[in-house]
Order: sequence, then C-alpha cells, then structure tokens
Amino acid sequence: MPGPSERPEPADWRDHAACVGEDLEIFFPLSGFSTPGAEASPALAVCRRCPVILPCRTWAIDHGEDDGIWGATTAAQRRAIRRATGRTGAEARPAVRRRSGEPLDDSSPPG
Repeated sequence: MPGPSERPEPADWRDHAACVGEDLEIFFPLSGFSTPGAEASPALAVCRRCPVILPCRTWAIDHGEDDGIWGATTAAQRRAIRRATGRTGAEARPAVRRRSGEPLDDSSPPG
C-alpha cells in the first residue's frame, strides 16, 4: 500500500481491455491485411465487448500501428482513417530530401 506521499500510478486504458488474457494470435489474422474475414471474427467479437474500444483505436491510429486488430479495426481501416483525417501516426516519418552526393548520415553538420 502506498504511503501518504506516494500516489498510485494512474490506470492505463490497457489495464481495462477485454483482450487481456486472450490469445494474442487472434488479433493478428492473416486476412486482416485487407478486409476482416472469418479469421478476424474472434478478435472483433472481443473488441466489440471491450470498455476501452475507443482509446484502443485512437492509440493505434495515433501511433501508426499497421499490424493486427486494434479497437475493432484492421490495419487497412486504420490507414484509411489516417488518410481521411490527415493524421500520419507517430511512426510515420516524412521523407528527407538530399542533394545529389550528400551522405545518408543525418549527424553531419549543415552547410
């Protein structure tokens, strides 16, 4: 039990996810790359009864998660949401343009 000066960590949405304790393989079906098929049905059923479906989906969209079922969406559905809303996801990095002959090393001083 925390002492008077210690505060407990705030609860994370993942602590309340319905997928806790489930076989994680059901959330990474091969058919989930385009449209959810029969392989994705068990994961989607878990997601649809989950109390944190929206925070889960938002996290996956914001972080550019391109694998598996998150918040009852497939990777393709999340990419479509990011395109439609102009969100890129934290993992997406803009392309770096270089002049011909410049090294790939970004640590070199400008100039």
